[in-house]
Amino acid sequence: MKTSLPTQNKNEIFNKLASANLTFREVYPGERPDRQPVHTVYGGANLFRYDIADYFKEKSLKAFNTYAPDFCTFGKVFGLEGAYALPDGEDEINALSDWLGTLPVEKRIQHPGFLSYEVYNKVKRKLETEALEDFRIDFEDGFGNRSNQEEDKTAVRAAKEVAKGMSLNALPPFIGIRIKPFTEEMKERGVRTLDIFLTALVEASGGKLPANFVVMLPKVTISEQVTALVEIFEVLESQLNLPEGSLKMEMMVETTQSIMDKEGVNPLYRFIRAAKGRCVGMHFGTYDYTASCGITAVYQEMDHPVCDFAHHMTKVALAHTGIWLSDGATNTMPIGPHRGELTPAQMAENRRVVHRSWKKGYDHIRHSLWNGYYQGWDLNPAQLPMRYAAVFAFFMESYHDAVDRLRTFVDKAARATLIGDVFDDAATGQGLLNFFLKALNSGAITEEEVLATGLTLEEFRSRSFKTILENRKHKKQS
Repeated sequence: MKTSLPTQNKNEIFNKLASANLTFREVYPGERPDRQPVHTVYGGANLFRYDIADYFKEKSLKAFNTYAPDFCTFGKVFGLEGAYALPDGEDEINALSDWLGTLPVEKRIQHPGFLSYEVYNKVKRKLETEALEDFRIDFEDGFGNRSNQEEDKTAVRAAKEVAKGMSLNALPPFIGIRIKPFTEEMKERGVRTLDIFLTALVEASGGKLPANFVVMLPKVTISEQVTALVEIFEVLESQLNLPEGSLKMEMMVETTQSIMDKEGVNPLYRFIRAAKGRCVGMHFGTYDYTASCGITAVYQEMDHPVCDFAHHMTKVALAHTGIWLSDGATNTMPIGPHRGELTPAQMAENRRVVHRSWKKGYDHIRHSLWNGYYQGWDLNPAQLPMRYAAVFAFFMESYHDAVDRLRTFVDKAARATLIGDVFDDAATGQGLLNFFLKALNSGAITEEEVLATGLTLEEFRSRSFKTILENRKHKKQS
């Protein structure tokens, strides 16, 4: 074919474009392939102990077994599809559970109790094996303003507990501390706690940090606060003989100024740049943010429209940067008002209170998931059943339809690619792939359940629909 564009001109233009494209890819590398926890528990530093994971396992299972003794009760609490058609009597429930357990999945899915049965058993296994995924030793709101002497002692004690947990392999998979903010009033206290904690931890652990350790910086309003923490990290790494870059951080969106600055610009990506590659996550503080917006206490809820606005602004500002986003917490605790030896009426009231709180938290978590926030806060072990119920149900409801769609979609795309047809709907394929990656990451589905799509684990781990198609094309042509 005859062309008019000289090769030299084209190469000069494309060389400049290549530089710009590569710069863009450095800024927006896409989602990190690492496992993201589905929740973070914030707990007062004064209460932290090395076996916190076992404590949360014990307490969350107790709440689960007490207030969701069977899959029918469980399904009705959360309003899972088909749950209200399930029986109430203990004998009927046990018989139905035994019968469903004998059916293959393709048969069980046809029963109205399928979703309740599947999610209930997945939640139970999760609480038994890894109830607590992520914990933040809190020296801020969860600790409060105490004397300097008390906070110093607490920082040393918490560090030694972390070191003990490391030696016994007892810590949750993710852990960190939240220090006080770098405001003019609190910066000295925040740095001192961090310094004392890390110095004591390194001494007690033989120079090591726990896996997936982070420092949470709350109430960030200007990039200089982030820069200051990074510079402190650099000095502490040198003084404590820690590997360069080993100290990682998270930040909190808790004020209107972190969503829009004085110039009318969203500053969050500036905060990320200031972190120099050390920031791994951005967490939302529901109650500080709603207060910052002037919302009165009774209306300070996770699904308030001002929170949705902040969520969308954060997501747009940080999409495809590899920064994990986390929503806030429901502050209504699923704890019954009565203790000790209870009458039947008191037990019934406890059950109503817990179920109502579970459903409220479940709805908030589902709202977060719907907005594309796959992580959130928890504050109490009794909240974990609702956390995993919401996450697992969110993915399980769409699992079988998504399996069929992805299998069909891959076959159609692979055929089009093989014969040279234009296939311009890769974004839909990537969206389906992302669904399974998130579901697998959260524990909602197993590796075996992923294979039902017809893709291999290796293909899933590529995390790229385009790469899967290209590899399949090369295999067929060879």
